[in-house]
Amino acid sequence: MACRSVMAFVMILVAASASPARSASASAPVAPQELRDVLLVDALTWGANASTMAAFRTLGREAWLQGQLHPKADLLPEAAQKQIDALPITGTSATVLAAQFEAGAKAANQIADPAEKMAAQKAFQDAMNALARQAASASILRALYAPDQLRERMTWFWFNHFNVHQYKGNLRALVGDYESKAIRPYALGRFRDLLGATLRHPAMLRYLDNVDNAVGHINENYAREIMELHTMGVGSGYTQKDVEELARILTGVGIDPKPEPPKLKPEWQPLLVRDGLFTFNPARHDFGDKTFLGHTIKGQGFAEVEEALDILARQPATARHIARQIALSFVADDPPPALVEQMAQTFLRTDGDMAAVLDTLVHAPDFTASLGTRFKDPVRYILSAVRLAYDSKVIANTAPIQNWLNRLGEGLYNHQTPDGYPLVSSAWNASGQMTTRFEIARQIGSNSSGLFKPAEPDATDQPAFPLLQNSLYFSSLQLKLSEPTRQALEQAISPQEWNTLFLSSPDFMQ
Repeated sequence: MACRSVMAFVMILVAASASPARSASASAPVAPQELRDVLLVDALTWGANASTMAAFRTLGREAWLQGQLHPKADLLPEAAQKQIDALPITGTSATVLAAQFEAGAKAANQIADPAEKMAAQKAFQDAMNALARQAASASILRALYAPDQLRERMTWFWFNHFNVHQYKGNLRALVGDYESKAIRPYALGRFRDLLGATLRHPAMLRYLDNVDNAVGHINENYAREIMELHTMGVGSGYTQKDVEELARILTGVGIDPKPEPPKLKPEWQPLLVRDGLFTFNPARHDFGDKTFLGHTIKGQGFAEVEEALDILARQPATARHIARQIALSFVADDPPPALVEQMAQTFLRTDGDMAAVLDTLVHAPDFTASLGTRFKDPVRYILSAVRLAYDSKVIANTAPIQNWLNRLGEGLYNHQTPDGYPLVSSAWNASGQMTTRFEIARQIGSNSSGLFKPAEPDATDQPAFPLLQNSLYFSSLQLKLSEPTRQALEQAISPQEWNTLFLSSPDFMQ
């Protein structure tokens, strides 16, 4: 690779990417329809590619949009589905996994010999890590190849919104189930259903310590994050007293891995709620009346939780907070207040129907004006590069993608704090990030980088080479390129170098 041209382009890349993104409202020449269509698809999927654009042209803009907002199926290509089905985590319930690993941890800790104990504990940790990698593999395959791309984008958005960290306790055994059971099925549905599904999942209850929340031993962690992050948002009018009352409402909501039900007084037995690992234990619940956000909630068991979630999901502050987070993700670091309010009103009018909220977004002039301006975070950058490079050719190994995301600081299930990864561009466009992106672009653009080498002993790498100068590029993508990018691409001395420069260009990163 020509060192001078590459280094010069890196400097252009760093300077351009570190600058503020173009304003969605800034005046600009109207792009040709072919480019506008690609930018629309790119904004709502994990990256435009030839096969997705072919489906878009066959259906037409509005039919394609409605198909994404209201998907009827999530069928994957056979090669991708076979890989997911072959993962051990796919056919094992979270209840079984949690029980297995709890028993494994207990057995390892009871070994007397120090060396044997250390080896057993290492084997236990390796097995937990393997489960998390399997969950990430299934998630990546769906993101790359699912036809319901908007649902996959929103699955990532909601996981980040209701974040859990894989390295707390046994969450590595639970994150895959959390994503597939508590997030993805509700990603385009009612917000209230999603809120309830995350609350009933053991990954959330373990992560935010509600397993320790009991009458006489209140733990406010989960109650605080529900209000601060999941629903109303900081500074939206709730008080510390509301947090305390919600924590009281949530007493007894936790996990019980034992197959037999807890021993309870006869009058409490009808109030016991069990669903897999999830348990509402009335013996741990504060049955006193509560006053929450101005509402009196009578002590009655788990019905109090349902009532509190209904109240939270219908708060105007919740509607505005969720609307702003979505607009921030899809439109701009500082989304137009009028757009946020329009989306919030749809949220309130439809009782939190997220497909309707997204419909409002995608038909708004501010969204159309923003197309092609939103800087890609690492997940969107990597997935869009692989989708463009290989289209419908299904990769055989997701490990390189997992490694790239970790290097760029946005590894799946790997954000430690409940606030999730940042959505603003400034979190992802520093010079060090850009240099690493260039190195990864070179790996993707030069060869298959192990993506087509099955993760099996003695497996051989299948031949594959990214072809970015294809019909999609010549028909539309090249129309987006800035003059500095065009000049840099003209200096490429090989297809590999051209691919690298294109994937690391500021134009591809927006």
